[in-house]
Amino acid sequence: MKKTKVILHKDYQISPVDPRVFGGFLEHMGRAVYEGVYDPQSAHADADGFRTDVLEAMKPLGYTAMRYPGGNFASGYHWMDGIGPKAKRPTVRDLAWQSLEPNQVGTDEFAKLSRQMGWTPMMTVNLGTGTPEEARNWVEYCNAPTGTLYANLRAENGSPEPYDLKLWCLGNEMDGPWQLGHVPADQYAIRAQQAAKLMKDVDPTLELVACGSCAPDLPTYMDWDRTVLEYVGSYAEYISLHRYVGNWKGDTADFLAVTNSIDQQIEEMDAVCRFVQARNRSKKRHYLCFDEWNIWYRARKAEHMNGRGTFAPHLIEEEYNLEDALVVAGFFNSFIRHADVLKIANIAQIVNVIAPMLTRGDDLLLQTIYYPFVIYSQRRAGISLQPVVEGPGYESPSYGYVNEIDTSAILGDGVLHVFLVNRNLKESALVEVQHPGGQLTGVTSAEIISGTHPDERNTFEQPNRVTSQPFQAVSVRDGAAQLEIPPLSVVAVSFTCA
Repeated sequence: MKKTKVILHKDYQISPVDPRVFGGFLEHMGRAVYEGVYDPQSAHADADGFRTDVLEAMKPLGYTAMRYPGGNFASGYHWMDGIGPKAKRPTVRDLAWQSLEPNQVGTDEFAKLSRQMGWTPMMTVNLGTGTPEEARNWVEYCNAPTGTLYANLRAENGSPEPYDLKLWCLGNEMDGPWQLGHVPADQYAIRAQQAAKLMKDVDPTLELVACGSCAPDLPTYMDWDRTVLEYVGSYAEYISLHRYVGNWKGDTADFLAVTNSIDQQIEEMDAVCRFVQARNRSKKRHYLCFDEWNIWYRARKAEHMNGRGTFAPHLIEEEYNLEDALVVAGFFNSFIRHADVLKIANIAQIVNVIAPMLTRGDDLLLQTIYYPFVIYSQRRAGISLQPVVEGPGYESPSYGYVNEIDTSAILGDGVLHVFLVNRNLKESALVEVQHPGGQLTGVTSAEIISGTHPDERNTFEQPNRVTSQPFQAVSVRDGAAQLEIPPLSVVAVSFTCA
């Protein structure tokens, strides 16, 4: 059994972890909204038509920033279709996913649901087929006091008080040729700057996210971001990045090493932000918003993304396994290690569509990736520490050399949260956690997610094959901790510390 030493110096602090890193994404796509969070015909439906079983299952995840209504859907969405009496709302053809959209859930329903769930709404305006003025009008509808056209319309629809929604995205994936209204970077930058100015003229306290490169393999990667940020300038606080990964080669060890590439993408995008700040001689720098991320590769063929003119089609519904859960943990490790530059992240998505949970009729399944989100999210408060890892590793064909133990840590008030992924497929790992500048004094909680095979998964018939369980193989002595972590496992431990 090989040994790894993880050194977490108390004074080697990166930055406080922004809770919005544990955000979600609800798009009008497939069965995410209809038959997902909203299903008036379900036995679980509340008075507003939302599924109480789905909402209850989301509470342990502790979602923060919730991105809405898309996604590619946003580039063809006109927000006024989704307000007013439901019987008068139009059914339209969504061209992004070739599906029927009845607009039974819209701005008012989402704002109410967000209050109920404690989410920070993260609205995405239509800069594909929409206009900057339409975006400005939406901000007035959501945030302005009554006395003007759109604020009065909100009041007529049952909400006299403003929703006070502060986080907005300036479109979605506008660098992608598949996007409705796609244009080159310089043209998008003009559109985004115009919308941003109008939106902030209505509410100067908004935080805005400009569209960045949505995939590192696009030919415009980073050059797009530089062009957009140089022109939009201080109107935006964040630039977005997206990433979907998969085990395309059927090589688990290689797949688990994808964290190298996630680190690289974050650092490259941050380098663009720093370059633009220097180029513009600005005191304001842009931060990163990883507002779409997940594992997505099995359900990625054309037939998985075309609703063929139907309502609530089954689109991109991945069935996740143990190795996927470990990769989700790897995403969070990377996010925590980059807490100084990454301030928002949104798993795509929250139910049915590449999601931690699936519905089937009135039944609900928690997928394997549900559990790492919970054990990280429930330990998110504090300051990220810079880890030093000494131990065995391996060379990944796709992503280069990685340590067998992938880790991150958050220092809270009298507590140190440590996250450890054992990427070894066959052997347990002995891990010693040292805390120079302080000392570990005990364990308040510890959980593990593991299994016998990387392809092990939960099903409606066997829903508990991969879950989080109490972790016992940890001890503290002489101010340090010793752990024995099984292969293909992620462990989260909260230590008391001095």
